[in-house]
Amino acid sequence: MKFKVARSARALLLSTALLSGMVAPLHAQTATDATRQLPTTREQMQLSFAPLVKKTAGAVVNVYAAHAVQRRSPFAGDPFFEQFFGGQFNGPPRVQSSLGSGVIADASGIIVTNNHVIRDADTVKIALADGREFESKVLLKDESTDLAILKIDAGEPLPALPLADSDKVEVGDLVLAIGNPFGVGQTVTSGIVSAQARTRVGISDFDFFIQTDAAINPGNSGGALIDTGGNLIGINTAIFSRSGGSIGIGFAIPSNMVRAVVETAKGGGDTFERPYIGATFQNVTPDVAEGLGMKQPYGALVTNVGKGGPAEKGGLFVGDVVLSVDGVRIENPDGLGYRLSTAGIGKTVQLQVLSRSKEKTIAVALEKPAPDSLDNQMLIQGRNPLSGAHVLKLSPSSAARLRLPPETEGVAVDKVFPNTPAARIGLQPGDIVRGINGLEIETMTDLTKAMSSKPVLWRFDFERGGDIIRQVIR
Repeated sequence: MKFKVARSARALLLSTALLSGMVAPLHAQTATDATRQLPTTREQMQLSFAPLVKKTAGAVVNVYAAHAVQRRSPFAGDPFFEQFFGGQFNGPPRVQSSLGSGVIADASGIIVTNNHVIRDADTVKIALADGREFESKVLLKDESTDLAILKIDAGEPLPALPLADSDKVEVGDLVLAIGNPFGVGQTVTSGIVSAQARTRVGISDFDFFIQTDAAINPGNSGGALIDTGGNLIGINTAIFSRSGGSIGIGFAIPSNMVRAVVETAKGGGDTFERPYIGATFQNVTPDVAEGLGMKQPYGALVTNVGKGGPAEKGGLFVGDVVLSVDGVRIENPDGLGYRLSTAGIGKTVQLQVLSRSKEKTIAVALEKPAPDSLDNQMLIQGRNPLSGAHVLKLSPSSAARLRLPPETEGVAVDKVFPNTPAARIGLQPGDIVRGINGLEIETMTDLTKAMSSKPVLWRFDFERGGDIIRQVIR
């Protein structure tokens, strides 16, 4: 026992010396590292997060979303019953409600939450930590980032969380998650940053997250992930779980992305637009890296460059590998998309590129996507299998938004509304309509002509991920 105590004391003395810079190996530590110290005394072990919670909890709110759903009778649409009963089959609307959390990002009453918390909501109420409730106005809803920006008028400045630079967050940093899990009331959990730049999660189009082991459960969506300085480093958005409860794998949208979306809403935008550069990318596999003479497989491999786009003007070629953006290393295409989006439209970024076995730096301007013409889009309605699908004639910007190669042509599905024939047959955004009943579809005129027919059987050809899917529907 004495040996163990003495050994512990020696280890304590050594660790204290290391942290104070007395030992040579840490003489070169950075200022950032010096502020991240392990507790080494009993007093430090007894430190509490309570002052931090008191400082920040007032800026985290509860979000209540309600949506009225019409109850549809199984007899609705049947000509026989409608003839005798006038189609009065539907019952009274049923109200669906969802519960989530939100963060006050500006003292004027601007609140950030997840888009999936308020999706399709007719009304959204905000409950502050002090018990007051307010009706909110939706300023921005964006499915690609899964973020939504709300606004309330409290008649006075509200406590807000400052947004940190999420690029400076490091694995192992202490964090707190604040939200309203399972509707039990405001709850605080603690943990660390488990991973940075986590991709391939499949939560949203912007696949770039902070991973944490702080307990996050249903109802925490839209809540705050904060650092020990009381700054917002992320918006809690999803968990990995087989049971529905927390198992210590949670994901948060980085604050730098949150900042970009909030600034868009402040500027009057109702959706967040990605910058357009006119190129598509894929992962650098170990085989590709070996073929290019790279020591490690990382970066974004250019697979297509659109004519006249910013990428072509900047000197990007098919086969090039984007290694970094403004000096920040790029691991994969998701990371590249995140860096370009947080840089913002109108900016010019410096790309370090491996091109023909040589590294070079090029400047690429981030442009605003050209708007799609209203004449080249439509919502399909009527008694047909595609009813409920919004389609458009592809342009380079709409192709990029749908994650299709910029040179892709044709008529593509932009959105599929729930509980419609198009949703029931499995139509998805990004599907390209290639043929209907033997008629090749290249323009909106072709589609309109094909949909005007009334065949007994509908035959569709869709392109999805480069494959052709054929369906026959009676």
